[in-house]
Amino acid sequence: MSEIFSFLSIQIVLLLVVTSVHTYLGLHVIRRGIVFSDLALDQLAALGVIVGVGLGIQGGTTMSYLISFAAVLLGSVFLAYVKPRGHQIPHEAVIGILYGLALVASVMVADKFSGGAAYVTQTLSGCMLWISWPLVIVTVIVYIILAVFHFLFRDKMIAITEKPNGSKQENFWDFLFFISLGIITVLIVPIAGVLLAYGFLMIPAATAALFTRGWGSGLKIGWSVGFGASVAGLFSSYAFKLPYGPTLVLALGLCFMVGLAVKLVGGNPAS
Repeated sequence: MSEIFSFLSIQIVLLLVVTSVHTYLGLHVIRRGIVFSDLALDQLAALGVIVGVGLGIQGGTTMSYLISFAAVLLGSVFLAYVKPRGHQIPHEAVIGILYGLALVASVMVADKFSGGAAYVTQTLSGCMLWISWPLVIVTVIVYIILAVFHFLFRDKMIAITEKPNGSKQENFWDFLFFISLGIITVLIVPIAGVLLAYGFLMIPAATAALFTRGWGSGLKIGWSVGFGASVAGLFSSYAFKLPYGPTLVLALGLCFMVGLAVKLVGGNPAS
């Protein structure tokens, strides 16, 4: 019983921490209309894990995280500074191409060593066995630092989100925004997988966006939905022996669908 309690408690603490920062960044992503940017960074982090494994570096180790961080650092620079001007090629197209290249590279690298296909699957669904209290503590510390940073510079970040192309330093602040996404991606993808990491960022924020345009109210709705759905998915996964990542994604997705149904029935505009 004590082992079960310890296992579930470590998961709950991690979910509480993850849904907090992810919801805020997710609101930015949705309002900027760059909904695949995190998915591209998630896949770059997964590519880093796979490259590390191919080099004989076990996933979940410090060196594995460093390789993933190097990949998302390059991706953050690319996303922040490669912005085609004009209407012929939208920024989202560049983001989609980056994601596709990262995914193809992951498959090609995995094809070069024994059992590589299994690691591709693992990066999609995550690996609960890599979760430990030291990792959770590191994650909490890093998320607190990111939360403080975004709180101190919230006016700058929100201004760029709501009024793009209005600052001479927009690319620099975009880089800081994308590297924030990259850092949380590096920490979460090896555990949660690409699909769940993307779900954490997008689904609670999207649910909140159905009902409000306010930042404070959006955070409250997103945190409540994200954490509640994730915990429900966690216990369902454990009780019914379902895969961890896909079950949590399904729980988050169902909450969004319920919210969408409520919105359609109610018909009240977000405020």
